[in-house]
Amino acid sequence: MSTASASPADIAELTELLGRTPRADFEIVVRTPVGAPVVIRNAPLLHDGTPMPTRYWLVDRALSEAVARVESRGGVRAAEAGVDADALRATHDAYARERDAALPPGHVGARPTGGVGGTRVGVKCLHAHLANLLAGNEDPVGRWVRAELDADAAAGNASS
Repeated sequence: MSTASASPADIAELTELLGRTPRADFEIVVRTPVGAPVVIRNAPLLHDGTPMPTRYWLVDRALSEAVARVESRGGVRAAEAGVDADALRATHDAYARERDAALPPGHVGARPTGGVGGTRVGVKCLHAHLANLLAGNEDPVGRWVRAELDADAAAGNASS
């Protein structure tokens, strides 16, 4: 995978969303119905060779803000307490295997570590877990976050 596979429009959109030029190769793996980026899949190394542990990154601003609201009310601790520890460990392991398989053949040097978002144990970032789920991977924390977002929307709290 390389940024060359991302279209110039994708690179421009991501630059706008991030407020800077992307520092790693990426691919947009989830889009809105109108084609805007929602989730990107990052290469495991930045252009300068620095390890990039976050394979899937939630870039949709509105969705990111909604997840931040869940985090701000204690969502990280609640999600960690609300999911099966073995299922979470399996999610971290699968994420790391996929990311590590994308390293260049024969790569020597620094490597990304951890599972979802670089986390070794537990939950660090609800955004990374939701991105992982939306990209089509099994993620119990991502499912938990989606349920929280659905409940917020049903209660009319989407903008609170």
